[in-house]
Amino acid sequence: MRQLIKTCAQGIQYHMNLYKTTAVVTVFTIFEHSLGFVYRIILSRTLGSEGLGVYQVALSVFAVFLTISSSGLPITLSRVISKHRAHGYRAGEHRATAAALIITAAVSGTFTVLLFLLRAPFSKIFSDPRCADVFYIVLAGLTFTSVYAVIRGSFWGNKRFFAYSLIELIEEIVMIVVGVVLLVFVRSPIADVNRAAIAVLVSYLCSFAIAAVYFKVKGGKLRSPRGELLPLLKSSVPVTAMRTASSLVSSLISVVFPMLLMSAGMSSSQAMSAYGIVGGMVMPVLMIPNSLIGSIALVLVPELAECYYRGEREKLSDFVKKALNSALIISGALIPLFIACGEGVGIFLYSNAESGKLIARSALILLPMSVTMISTSMLNSMGCEKQTLLFFLAGAACMLACVWILPPYLGSGALLAGMACDYTLTALCSLILLVKKTGRLRSGKYFLKIALCSAVIALFGVGMRRLCMLFFGYIPAHLLTLFVLALAELVCFRLLGLFSFGALFAKFSLRRRSRAEKGIAAHT
Repeated sequence: MRQLIKTCAQGIQYHMNLYKTTAVVTVFTIFEHSLGFVYRIILSRTLGSEGLGVYQVALSVFAVFLTISSSGLPITLSRVISKHRAHGYRAGEHRATAAALIITAAVSGTFTVLLFLLRAPFSKIFSDPRCADVFYIVLAGLTFTSVYAVIRGSFWGNKRFFAYSLIELIEEIVMIVVGVVLLVFVRSPIADVNRAAIAVLVSYLCSFAIAAVYFKVKGGKLRSPRGELLPLLKSSVPVTAMRTASSLVSSLISVVFPMLLMSAGMSSSQAMSAYGIVGGMVMPVLMIPNSLIGSIALVLVPELAECYYRGEREKLSDFVKKALNSALIISGALIPLFIACGEGVGIFLYSNAESGKLIARSALILLPMSVTMISTSMLNSMGCEKQTLLFFLAGAACMLACVWILPPYLGSGALLAGMACDYTLTALCSLILLVKKTGRLRSGKYFLKIALCSAVIALFGVGMRRLCMLFFGYIPAHLLTLFVLALAELVCFRLLGLFSFGALFAKFSLRRRSRAEKGIAAHT
């Protein structure tokens, strides 16, 4: 009896800790992305849509080299550390961390030196010389931010989510503070877009320094990477290849898409401005769900990896169900808001009506985007990096086809249409593979309820906004519509059983139950 009570108490405490950790990470992530979103608004107003386009092009090209240098290593290292933790092999964790640091330092250092030596020929890939200036400012921080990414991966694998999230938040705050000071308060002959790039560089250096000190203070150890270099490299290559391909596609689009818009009849300035609207204004809004879903993935990936390697199939299936349902309800709650008030969001945030129209028209992208993000993270934690790479390549091919063919018909909307095709195909393929890995998903009915609820609320929201516009000003009408829609979603989701208000107080009742069980055990 005592053992049964102890086991139940441990299970309750485990889920309480998991929910608490997820909540903490989510709060940090929301705060970080909210600050980044505000900074994006500041950039759009100080740099203008054309300057924002230059900034986006340069950072998208830089992202290719950052991705090659480090993107596959953090998630692979976290999975390897989870695997060693499951088997109690501490020395393996230290060897894997050392191996990852050696790999990323060697690759990023080589890129930095070669690109600076070949600056003149490499700069010719940019159609605007201002892009090259921004790129080379940020390039100085490539090695530092790559090493930081690997250290962050070790935090992830060891479930030090607070440190992981806090340092990410500090990096964002440093970039914003330095950027605002340089752009708003400092008068300098240096171009505004270059000053924004300097802020990015300073944030990279700061996060690297803090992470390195924290790693050392917390007893982080490095051992000979013997036996870990090749396995780690082999495991990280598919993830790196997928993310590198993603960065290459984004970089290619940032360079080619304005040219395709020009061939469709736009001037050079109009084309760069159109790309700036999509990449710098619309995309940050559409990526809002990723801040929430990313925090869920951050906490669940190590747990999923341990369950997978221990062969706990039922527990693994339960984690997958909860993760998918979380992604569905987040996207399902935001889609009606974007459809009804997207145009007002664009005007309010960016003073740009075109961005608002594109936000409203592309709101449905949120659903496949959310499913793709959470399912890809889960599959990678189960060692399916090669499959997710193939899924990405198939989706990227669809996206490039849309971007190449549709600009004469859709203008800048061709990029959003390509994204919709990309995420839809990738999400479907990922869900099919998850079924094979876990046996079943158990999220079909939940999805149908979410879809029905979102459709009804979206229609109601459009009518509500039009009605409010008859009696109130532009901004009050949109704010009132958002408020009413949020209440309608709470009621509708509750009636359909998508969540329970009592769940908000679940952890307190669990805590009381745990204490009561301890008292019973003491008297047994």
